[in-house]
This record gives sequence, structure tokens and C-alpha cells, in this order.
Amino acid sequence: MIHDKNCILRGPCRTAGDPQTCNAKCPLYINVHGSEGTGGIVHRANIPQDYRLMTLNESPIKQIERVVRRYENEEGETEVEAEPMYGVISDYVSTFRRQFDEEVTQIKSVYLYSVSPGTGKTTTAAVIANEYLLRHYIGSRIRGLNTLDRPVFFLSMNRWHSEYYAFNRRNVPEHIAKPAAASYYEAHRIAKSVPFLVIDDIGVREGSDAFNMDLLDLVDHRVSNLLPTVYTSNVPIEDLRDMYDEKGRIFDRVRDMCIPVEFNGDSKRGIR
Repeated sequence: MIHDKNCILRGPCRTAGDPQTCNAKCPLYINVHGSEGTGGIVHRANIPQDYRLMTLNESPIKQIERVVRRYENEEGETEVEAEPMYGVISDYVSTFRRQFDEEVTQIKSVYLYSVSPGTGKTTTAAVIANEYLLRHYIGSRIRGLNTLDRPVFFLSMNRWHSEYYAFNRRNVPEHIAKPAAASYYEAHRIAKSVPFLVIDDIGVREGSDAFNMDLLDLVDHRVSNLLPTVYTSNVPIEDLRDMYDEKGRIFDRVRDMCIPVEFNGDSKRGIR
């Protein structure tokens, strides 16, 4: 069985589609996907299944636009000037080579947002994460370096928030609270130190003071250690100022060395 459709390396791989070599026994396939196809660095990245193999050249990003500026027309209506998202993301992922150069400018963070749901923010974030993963794996092999066990991690704020409340509500049975707490703190540990992180849907739900402190600890650690993060949200970055704490500390750390990118257009859900 040819495995190119199941392998994230199919784009750059010279033998993709070759019935003699492109199969479940391919050592490169096993490296990134595990011996059963459900492990490796791809699985550990925690990217949602729908986007797990999606890369820049094979994604719907070519159909997505970003807002360049908003203006009022002669009738006083607000109109939008937009440009293709593909070029913006291509330029950004080209900076990922910096992960191997300690003395060059850091890789910046990106804040992807749109007030309208379904405009392609999560898709784009997942594609960016996969591109970082690919460049890390291939770049490490070219340089004779060991591939990191987990160069990328995808953190869903909705799921993380739900896990927090699963062990902080009253009268929660231990068999529910204990695994929820373990999963919550493990995600926190990984997200703080992973080289490249996606935080999906930040600013969607307000949290308790304790949860907000964990989020601040996570973001502050990453910013202080120059670790790039891709955020997705349904609110502009300025709206984070009063959302999590009165002093705006999370907002200050998120916007540090971060490029806001606004999405334009109607919902892209269902486009693959």
C-alpha cells in the first residue's frame, strides 16, 4: 500500500508515491508517524486530526484573505481592502530556518483573529505548525542533529479550560477530576517549553483568577525565553487587555514581539 497520502513528508519527499519505497516500512515515515502510523512527532504535536497532514501548498489558505486596511466609502459604509493570506504565511514560515541559528533574529509570534467564526484561523495555525514541524525534521537531518521529541504543540484553549473546571468544580468524582488534572498540568508543562506552540481560541472564554495565573505563567515564560507562539482568536488583540486580568498583564505579554493578522471574508468551514 502506497503511503504518500498518509505522510506529512509527501511534499518534499523524492520517493513519495513510489510503490517500492513509499509504504508503512519507510524509516522516515516511521520517524514522523510511528510504526503504527499513530505516533511519532506528528501525533505528539496534538494538531487536530482534520489538519494533521495539511501543509502550505496543499491547504485552503490560497482561498483565504487578510485585511490590509478598513475605510469608509462615499456612502459612509465600512469597506475592506484585502490581500491573499498565502503570501503572508509563506513569508512567515520562511523565517523558521532561524530555529537552527542562535545568533539571528528570533522567530516572531503571530496573532490570527477574526470577529466572524470559520474564516480559516485554526486551519492556518495548523498549517503553520506543520510547516515548522517539517522544517525542524528536515533541517535536523540535513545538519546531522537529533530531531526533538516534540518540536510543536497545539493547545486548544477550550479543551484546556474545560479540563481545569473538570477538577475544580464541587463534588466532581475523583475518577473524573484526577485524570482531568493530570491532563491539564501536563498540557501546561509542555506548552511552556515546546519550541513552537499554537494556542487556539484565546480570548473566547473568561477564566477564574487561578486559571488566568496559569495562562499568564505560560505566556510569560514563552515570551521571556523567545519562544514563538501562534494565537488564534475571535477578538482583536486589544480586547485581551481587560479580559483576563485588570492589569492587562496577559495582553502585554501576548502582544510582545507579536504580529496581528486579521482575517477577511465569509466562513471557510467545509473547504478542504
